[in-house]
Amino acid sequence: VISESRNYCNQSKFPDFILRYLTTFWLFVCMCQMYVPLCDRILDGDGGEICSFPVQRILFCTRGHHGTPENDCFSFTENHNSSAIFRIHTFQCAEVSRLLHSFAAAFEFCSRGVQHAIQSLDHNVTATHDVYTFCVTLEIREEDGKGNFSAVPVERERPCFKLRAGVDRRVVLSVQQTSNCELTIERCFGLLLGSGKELDDVHLLTVESMGKALHGKAYNITGRLAPSLPAMKTLNEETARDKPLPLCLATDLIISEVQDPIRFVIDAPVRVFSSTEWFWHFGRRSVMDTFHLQLKLVCLSVVFPSIVMHFVPCTENDEPLLSGSGDVSRECTEKILEAWSDLLAKWHSNPTTRPRQLTALVRGGVPEALRGDVWQLLAACRSDDLVLHNYRLLVAKASPHDSAITRDINRTFPAHEHFKDSGGDGQDALYKICKAYSVYDQEIGYCQGQSFLAAVLLLHMPEEQAFSLLVRIMFEYGLRELFRKNFDTLHCKFFQLEGLMQEQLPDVHSHFQAVGLEAHMYASQWFLTLFTAKFPLSMVFHIIDLLLLEGLNVIFNVALALLKSSREDLLQLDFEGSLKFFRVQLPKRYRTEESTRSLMNTACSLKVGQRGLKRLEKDYEAMREELAEQEDPLEQLKREGRRLQETNLRLEQENDDLAHELVTSKIALRNDLDRAEDKADMLNKELLLTKQRLVDAEEDKRRLQCEALKVIIQRETERADAEVQKNHAIISEYKQLQACECCREFLVELEGVEEANVIGRDNASVSERVEQTAGEEEMHQQLRNVEAELAQTKLQLVEAECRIQDLEHEVSVALNEVHTSRRTWFNRTLTSIKTVTGAQGKDSS
Repeated sequence: VISESRNYCNQSKFPDFILRYLTTFWLFVCMCQMYVPLCDRILDGDGGEICSFPVQRILFCTRGHHGTPENDCFSFTENHNSSAIFRIHTFQCAEVSRLLHSFAAAFEFCSRGVQHAIQSLDHNVTATHDVYTFCVTLEIREEDGKGNFSAVPVERERPCFKLRAGVDRRVVLSVQQTSNCELTIERCFGLLLGSGKELDDVHLLTVESMGKALHGKAYNITGRLAPSLPAMKTLNEETARDKPLPLCLATDLIISEVQDPIRFVIDAPVRVFSSTEWFWHFGRRSVMDTFHLQLKLVCLSVVFPSIVMHFVPCTENDEPLLSGSGDVSRECTEKILEAWSDLLAKWHSNPTTRPRQLTALVRGGVPEALRGDVWQLLAACRSDDLVLHNYRLLVAKASPHDSAITRDINRTFPAHEHFKDSGGDGQDALYKICKAYSVYDQEIGYCQGQSFLAAVLLLHMPEEQAFSLLVRIMFEYGLRELFRKNFDTLHCKFFQLEGLMQEQLPDVHSHFQAVGLEAHMYASQWFLTLFTAKFPLSMVFHIIDLLLLEGLNVIFNVALALLKSSREDLLQLDFEGSLKFFRVQLPKRYRTEESTRSLMNTACSLKVGQRGLKRLEKDYEAMREELAEQEDPLEQLKREGRRLQETNLRLEQENDDLAHELVTSKIALRNDLDRAEDKADMLNKELLLTKQRLVDAEEDKRRLQCEALKVIIQRETERADAEVQKNHAIISEYKQLQACECCREFLVELEGVEEANVIGRDNASVSERVEQTAGEEEMHQQLRNVEAELAQTKLQLVEAECRIQDLEHEVSVALNEVHTSRRTWFNRTLTSIKTVTGAQGKDSS
């Protein structure tokens, strides 16, 4: 205990007398006890030393709860050998209650001196309490398949992370203190992942890194969500579309000035998609939450001053509310929805006539889900097809106000997720609407404040309908008149507002005159942006409801309601305080639906008649005329000269900007032209090479066709020659056989004559005649065989002629296919083949 007090005193720069007093008292108490005779030694009943601990190494001491079995037990933590190793020792001692009670009484005795010392600390921690604000940002990163980790997207409607199943993940927590003196974060004690706000089913995550960021303002903690861990099984299964996993991430931080670890818990609901899902990059963002830590100095039963943590409501700071901030509830009672449903059914059937109960419903606030449709019906711009058609043409045209529009886009609704990302869909649509209107209304062009109104419309409808409604508000509702003629109409509105204040809030008007506060100093944005620049969205949307219902004069009602609700505060503020109040405190008062509804009820109850406004407008014109008559002509000329000089400077600046843009565009066009020419040259070279390859391919094709045709003709010619030769051989054999038959007849006659002579001269033997007869029969048999062969040869000859005819047909077909070649040598070859074939056919026949 005394060691913890020593550390706390050293860190808090306590005076040395407190430390000496505490150390002396601790030694005195320890020496008076039986079981702990010395401050750093523990002895057994026989006086033997059990263990010893240097007092300066004892960091923390506590005891068991009263009425439990651990009532006689006490424990303390020891810093072993002044290293990062800590040991916890637990002992049982019947006298522990008296020992610790005596020590507590000692601290109660010196508590007043301790509190007096704390009040003199350098970091100004008060003796009662102090509030520290921390901004905690949570970001989940997934592996992109290349070894890098990129942030996952978050849904626009709610802070719900969109994950992919089976992917390695990292969680990055960034803790940054935003108010009061800086507390020192030593380390992260643990990083936990649980389900629900109560952190059920907690899993301890592996902390990969911790420490201060490069800029030194935030403390970053990186933990790993490995998909292979059993605890991460739920993050690897796809979830239903309307049922995200209610996860929470908690971190316990050790802060030097605080005794116990401080836990920050941030909601991190997730939806898990398939591993092949692909998300748009513009939706990638982090979830942010704000925590307020209230530290109180109390005297605990553990006997030393301790700092404990309590969560308290948010405290105000001097930073103005960012535009586009504030949550808008989409919840609505069933009764109101039924009333709006019946009204819209009648209204859609007859859009030109407003239903009777419309005024009462709109004053109560249009349901968020119906605002896009109701706003277009109120402004009667649903059927404005001409404006919608012109929008598509206007977006493609160049605007002279492009640079001013680009500058204001990033400043419009930076607190809203739809317009937060530079280059995202929201900023792109907002840029196109502002650009289109600057081209559409060339007299007004673009003025600061238009982007806020366009952003409000974009949150409820597509950009074409938003542009149509913006044109309607500017022209039909008279908002553009505030920007014309050197803002003369706007100054008239300021005069009217001061006149209404004099009638309905005379004390506030008198106070403003006393401190020198004029209407244009705080009401300029109210009129030019329709309260959209600084106030929360719930209030802004309700004001647009009333404006589209009743006209531009609703601004007076809302302005008077704001002044009336802040009357007590304004009467106590001076000039600077009033300006700061209008800029910072006033918008923050209407961050809730209840405060906004109360303000709108007050605004609707105020009576701002058209007759009174007309009277004030006439008074303003008369005042201007009177001032103009009283003013010296020289002063008028000087003022006009200054105005012309300012206009000239502005035009020169715009001219310089345009010249710079022109030079830049020319350089860019020249570079683009050079790149295009280089690409054209490269393409021409590729074209020539392709043409050459095409010509070569056609030549190869023709050559291959000719070679193939030659091979076919040669093969068929050789086959025809073989057939012709075979036919010639058959014909020659046949002729030889015919010649032999004639000779045989002649020999037979000679043999007959000779036989007759032989028979007549001498009688031949019978045996020779029998042999002669047998020879004749054999000869006849041979003759019959030769005739059969001759018939077979004739049949083959006919078949050969048929094949020759087929060959001629094939040759004629081949000639038709290669008719383009017109080769004379090929014609002569075919003619010779035909001639030879014909001649052979005639010979064979």
